[in-house]
Amino acid sequence: MPQTIEAIDHAREAGVPIMVAINKIDKPEADVEKVKKQLSEYGLVPEDWQGKTVMVAVSAKTGQGIDELLELIILQAEMMDLKADYQRQAKGVVIESQLSSDKGVVATLLVQNGVLKINDNLVVGLHFGKIKAMFDEYGRRLSEAYPSTPVKILGLSGLPQAGDEFFVVKEERLAKQISLLRQEKRKESTKTIQKITLETISDQLKEGKIKELKIILKADTSGSLEAIKDILEKIKTEKVSINIIHEGIGDINTSDVVLASASKALILGFNVSYEAKAKEIASEEGLEAKLYNVIYELSNDIKLALQGMLQPKIKKIFLGKAEVRKIFKLSKVGVVAGCYVSKGKILRNSEVILKRNDQVVFEGKISSLKRFKDDVREVVEGMECGISLGDFQDIQEEDVIEAYEIQKITPQI
Repeated sequence: MPQTIEAIDHAREAGVPIMVAINKIDKPEADVEKVKKQLSEYGLVPEDWQGKTVMVAVSAKTGQGIDELLELIILQAEMMDLKADYQRQAKGVVIESQLSSDKGVVATLLVQNGVLKINDNLVVGLHFGKIKAMFDEYGRRLSEAYPSTPVKILGLSGLPQAGDEFFVVKEERLAKQISLLRQEKRKESTKTIQKITLETISDQLKEGKIKELKIILKADTSGSLEAIKDILEKIKTEKVSINIIHEGIGDINTSDVVLASASKALILGFNVSYEAKAKEIASEEGLEAKLYNVIYELSNDIKLALQGMLQPKIKKIFLGKAEVRKIFKLSKVGVVAGCYVSKGKILRNSEVILKRNDQVVFEGKISSLKRFKDDVREVVEGMECGISLGDFQDIQEEDVIEAYEIQKITPQI
């Protein structure tokens, strides 16, 4: 399902271990091997297939496999040396929050350290509060909650976001001060927030700050999604790679925005739009999704962004050649070479090299080009002219001046 793929992408981007519980095996049509095969297509290969991903078949209805799953979770925790401190002030993370008409702000918290108690003073993201009531997953009142326990609490000053961290402080006054200070800092940061757009990412690529272009790709159909993926995978450069960290069907949602913000990724949408809440969060985070309804325009923008950070190739295009026939020394100008254009044309401000006996003795630009006493833009083959080379004064008769045009060619992808 799309949410499963989304969860895999989020976990992988965060760099955390993944364990899989394959649920509903009590149903007659359950096919565990089919699910394993589908998961393996996303890089999750089960241990019994010589892979590294722990997978357990369970039934939340009958309880089958739950004990085995818990044992493996404990084993994984021991191997990672995950321990909780019961003696410290409680801290953890927000799972979700909602506004209830009769209860006010209701937040679901997961305690990660310490013991959370009734009347504890909390700082939760940008908000604060005192716990007035606490409930477990069955709606039963609790007086305290230990590490790894999810609880619903009442008493916060505002709605925190999923993923916000919370911690307990001794005094309500201190919790309020911290909350107000965070809100002020948030206001200041939003004034100067660095937007994540195709243009800013292109600039970062150019400056060498990032080596890969992370993309979250959303499309209206699986056919469109596969077509765009195929095109993007063919766009390659030596200095930067394209990494599609998440893909899906449907409109851009809050989960997409959160992942993009955390991983500094670009959101590309094809024939889709923003969900209302996602657009609001994206605006706060300085994110901008690039929305398209023509695949060529999408691929072309990505190519241009990557080409912008590639060093252009320098190409010299021969314009013309002039032979020095006479030298004039003028008090205000310095040395002026009286020349005859024997081939092509000479342009004012051309890049030139001056050769003497086939050896290059000067390389630079023409500072002035004259026909008689008048400044001119160009002198063509078969005509005479006066050429000055700025501060370079060592020009001799029979020297040869060759003019070039410099072109910068952006490598094509």
